[in-house]
Amino acid sequence: MNPPGTAPLVESFDLTKLYFPAKGFLRSAGPPVRALDGVDMQIYPHETLGVVGESGSGKTTLGRVLLQLIPATSGKVNFAGRELTALNRRQLKPLRRDMQIVFQNPYQSFDPRLSLRSALSEPLRAHTTLQGAELEGRLFQLLEQVGMPADALQRYPHEFSGGQLQRLAVARALALNPKFLVLDEPTSALDVSVQAQILNLFRALQSQLELTYLFISHDMGVVEHISSRVAVMYAGKVVEELSTERLFAGEAAHPYTRILLSTVPTVRPGMKREQLSFAQSAPDFAMPAEGCSFHPRCPFAMPVCARVVPELKEISAGHPVACHLVNPVDEAEEDR
Repeated sequence: MNPPGTAPLVESFDLTKLYFPAKGFLRSAGPPVRALDGVDMQIYPHETLGVVGESGSGKTTLGRVLLQLIPATSGKVNFAGRELTALNRRQLKPLRRDMQIVFQNPYQSFDPRLSLRSALSEPLRAHTTLQGAELEGRLFQLLEQVGMPADALQRYPHEFSGGQLQRLAVARALALNPKFLVLDEPTSALDVSVQAQILNLFRALQSQLELTYLFISHDMGVVEHISSRVAVMYAGKVVEELSTERLFAGEAAHPYTRILLSTVPTVRPGMKREQLSFAQSAPDFAMPAEGCSFHPRCPFAMPVCARVVPELKEISAGHPVACHLVNPVDEAEEDR
C-alpha cells in the first residue's frame, strides 16, 4: 500500500475511448466500439500496477491513452499533477521525456534499416543537447544498465535474439531518464527462460532508478512476479482492483478475476485453485451486453445483472469491485 497522503503520479478520470467504424460501399458505419468505458485509475510513485484481461479488454488502449499516444474521446489524464488531455502537441513534448513505453514485439519496434547506435541516439538527439563524447558515453551507460555489450551499437536489429532486442528496447525507453514506463506485454513474445530475465531486469531498474510502471499482460503468473497492485479489465472497464498479495492469496471477488486465477497453477503447499469456467465463449467486445457486460459469460449471473450496470465500489480498503454478487443493488436503486 502507498503511504497515506501520497499523491498519484498518473491518474485518470472517467477515461473513455471510442473507435468509430469506417463507412464503406454498401456498408453503413456500425456503432462505436468502446475500447475504454469510464476508467478511473491511480498509479503511485515507484509502484508497479499490473493490468490484466483478455485480448480486446482495453489494456493496450489504456496504456497509450495515458501516454497521450492516442487521444481520449472524453475524460482526463493527469501526470505529476498536470492535466495532459488539456495540452497540445507542443506543450506535451517536454513531458515526453518523463513518460515512455516498451512494446510487445521488439522486432517491430525497431527500424531494421537503422543501426542500434542510430536507434538509441534518436531520443537523445530530439530531446537533449548531448553530442560527441557525451552522447557516446550516455549510450554506453544505457547498454551497461540493461546488460548488453558496447559493441551492440554497431549492429542491426536482425542480428539480435528477441531477449537481447527487448533489452535494447528498454535501454531506448530509459534514454531520457523517465519517471513512468508503460510496459505493454513486454515478455509475451519471449521464451519462458528469457521472460524471467527481462522481468528481473525490470525489477532491478525500478529499484535503481525509482521508476513507476504500468505493466500490461494477459499472463497472471507474470503479473504476480512483478506487480504490487493489479487492475482487472473487461470490455473497457476496470472490474476489480487489489494488491497482488491479496489477489493471489485468494481474496479476488469478481467472477471474471476468479476464472482468470483458476487457470494459474500454484506450488504453494496446501493451496488449491478454485476451478471455474466461463458460461459461454468470448463475446464480441464491439457489442457489449446490456447491464453488466460480463453477465452472459458469468457462472453466477442473476437477473439484475442483465439490467443494471454494476458500480466499482470498495468491499474493503483498497479493494473495489464492480459486481452485484458483492455489491447488491437495493430495490429503490434498481427502479431508478
